[in-house]
Amino acid sequence: MRRLAFRTLLAPCLALLLAVFAAAPASQAHVRKPAKPPEYAGYLFAYFTGEGTADGEQIRYALSRGNDALHWRELNGGRPVLTSTIGEKGLRDPFVIRSPEGDRFYMIATDLRMYQGSSGTWDEVQRHGSKSIMVWESTDLVHWTDQRLVRVSPDNAGNTWAPEAYWDDSLDAYVVFWASKLYADDDPDHTGSTYNRMLYATTKDFRTFSEPKVWNDPGYSVIDSTVVEHDGTYYRYTKDERDPSSGSPCSKFITGEKSASLTDTSYDLVADCIGRGAMDRGEGPTVFKSNTEEKWYLFIDEYGGRGYLPFETTDLASGTWTPSSDYRLPASPRHGTVIPVTRAEYQRLLAAY
Repeated sequence: MRRLAFRTLLAPCLALLLAVFAAAPASQAHVRKPAKPPEYAGYLFAYFTGEGTADGEQIRYALSRGNDALHWRELNGGRPVLTSTIGEKGLRDPFVIRSPEGDRFYMIATDLRMYQGSSGTWDEVQRHGSKSIMVWESTDLVHWTDQRLVRVSPDNAGNTWAPEAYWDDSLDAYVVFWASKLYADDDPDHTGSTYNRMLYATTKDFRTFSEPKVWNDPGYSVIDSTVVEHDGTYYRYTKDERDPSSGSPCSKFITGEKSASLTDTSYDLVADCIGRGAMDRGEGPTVFKSNTEEKWYLFIDEYGGRGYLPFETTDLASGTWTPSSDYRLPASPRHGTVIPVTRAEYQRLLAAY
């Protein structure tokens, strides 16, 4: 009798479960559930300080004063929080990205050390420089895995500079992009003349990467791209690396473009010469949205001059960036990245450093 009663109760339960599974969309198991947007309490700035000192090409941290994106405190007494022990033993252009699930961070950086010519002259490192990027992972922004060197550039590349990444929902992967000089196939010793182009590859884990492709090649040298997405449009900011003697009024300034597709090879121009009039020249842009209002910040490095200068806009599509009037950035920051952090992350970073 007990077996019969159990079967009598089990049958409708099984039927109900089968009905639920049948009604569910077939692709539901493969959908990446979007993380609930967290409440942010401030920003983390990861950067290096330059090749003028022995430890300047290592990674430093600064934390904003709450949600004030223009006033900062240096962490760890201004000393590096990550140093390189492999590859070229130098870290430049650090970039940090939060995973779409929100539970993991990846940091990537240029594998290069220019202090006292450690990696060679600027010409040499663009002919025979590293073809790899440096990678770390973390769940808390404080404790990082051992660094690993991952090759991303093709054989004909002479350098791999300023890598950044952006998650692409349509590809279900990270798009990682960087600048490389590409040499002719019949020039294996990289002795010829060429220029920097922006390349990209995709990855899901920052371990295995797709074959690199050219992303931005306007016919002249471009480096240091950074991207932000808003309302389905990707806005890309890139340094025009042409020599001022080329006659271009926008040489050594930032170009703004947009596209509906991250990996599009023909972005539409939004603005060029960004920064001109407010600075002598600019590179290493980093762009991020305000945590508290409909505003974006674009930090541009006036290299050889005052260092990073902040600009802001309330309309990315306008291409108009206004210099910020009141700010206090960390001492001597060079090409880095700013990301928002939660209150728990903010407090953890303060406690650790």
